[in-house]
Amino acid sequence: MNDDTDKKPGEPALSKRRWNTFLVWLLPLVAALIGLSLVVHAWMGQGPEINITFKTATGLEAGKTRVKYKDLTVGSVRSVQLSDDGTHVTVKVALVKTVLDFTRADARFWVVRPRISVAGISGIDTLVSGSYIAVDTGKSEETSKNFKGLEIPPNIISGTPGRAFNLQAKELGSLDIGSPVYFRRVEVGHLASYRLAPDGKTVLLQVFVDAPYDQFVTRDTRFWNAGGVDVSLGADGFQLKTQSIATVISGGLAFGAPEGSAAPAAGAEQTFTLARDRETALAPRDGPSLPIQLRFEQSLRGLSIGAPVEFFGVKVGLVVSMELDYDEQRGRFPTIVDVEVYP
Repeated sequence: MNDDTDKKPGEPALSKRRWNTFLVWLLPLVAALIGLSLVVHAWMGQGPEINITFKTATGLEAGKTRVKYKDLTVGSVRSVQLSDDGTHVTVKVALVKTVLDFTRADARFWVVRPRISVAGISGIDTLVSGSYIAVDTGKSEETSKNFKGLEIPPNIISGTPGRAFNLQAKELGSLDIGSPVYFRRVEVGHLASYRLAPDGKTVLLQVFVDAPYDQFVTRDTRFWNAGGVDVSLGADGFQLKTQSIATVISGGLAFGAPEGSAAPAAGAEQTFTLARDRETALAPRDGPSLPIQLRFEQSLRGLSIGAPVEFFGVKVGLVVSMELDYDEQRGRFPTIVDVEVYP
């Protein structure tokens, strides 16, 4: 009876000790499995590393600065180093694996920070969250690990609905990147870029018209400079014309087609000529304008570039240039006036 009494109390005590021992080993095993799964998940989600060069490291900090695509974090800055010659900094970025390939050779990277331009103020949110590197995916089939960062954010982002068109102008005037483009006094786009032509005689501009307004750009569309204030005094009295207050300050462009035009839609990247004003742009065009050079011996006080050329009270052209000449035989300084007569 004593043996039975001694045996029965001992059995549950042994089972309890075994269960406690099992729990002691189970908890570390579960923790190890969780840690291993996190490591595997991180390894599987790790993407390639790339190098981006910038002129300065303003706003960039290793371990804190993020790389974003459409406000979604797709990478982070691992290190920021100064180049051997001290002309730029190299930023090493670790990307995450995504369905998009941010290592395409024509991908673009730039630093988003507060900026003030004629187009307005951008990057205000970075005052709280800090600067970050934005990326725009490319279309190239080739990949690269080394990129040159943009110092100025691009004005046309891949995938933005709309189309780009090219303009050719004699001079830039008051226009700048970001200047608005108007159609019937409604802002429908902006000036994306400009550069001098290879021969230096004209300025080549690229404008981007947002969808769905890009469908209003036809093959017969005329573009003109809508910046500044157009003041005229004619039979209808004093007239003041301007697209908006913004165009007075920063310049702007406008486009339209002659009444009754039924031309088909223009293709992307089509080139147009930029006229000096709306009246010149919408003048009838049955062919190229006829250039005529006039020579005046008398004073032309009050005549200026852009002045109309009239025939029986009807405007048929305009003055495009004026310059003095020297007549050696007569010892005089006649004025050479170049005009363009509408076709």
